Amino acid sequence: MRITLKVDPDEADVAAVRNGLRAFNQAQVGSPVPFYQNIALHLRDADGSIVGGLTATAVLDWLFIEYLHVDQAHRGADHGTALMAAAEDYARDKGLAGIWLDTFAFQARGFYEKQGFSVFGTLDDHPRGSARYFLQKRF
Repeated sequence: MRITLKVDPDEADVAAVRNGLRAFNQAQVGSPVPFYQNIALHLRDADGSIVGGLTATAVLDWLFIEYLHVDQAHRGADHGTALMAAAEDYARDKGLAGIWLDTFAFQARGFYEKQGFSVFGTLDDHPRGSARYFLQKRF
């Protein structure tokens, strides 16, 4: 047995590890909702160009929001709030228990708290001199 390091692994490299863990997890807990489902919500301008959006993954019974972004030119018009509401609608429709996410101190903690999220964990000094917050919203 040996350990090898691959920087910037391709999808097959990641899938070799991920799929084994998913199979183990599925055997342990079952699947009351789609065990693993990626979603993307896109904010499009009048020309149909993507100017923002949200990506998330439903795992077991929670939705994890990975990315939320609205282009600078379109901020301040509640598009982020609308994207979060759409993600919550999806999660509720799927019968999920809630939503969780993480954000850095220099990002949008206050925005998420206005959406009803609360901090359940903090990773201090990430990045150094700052913090990363983990938030949840239970339904």
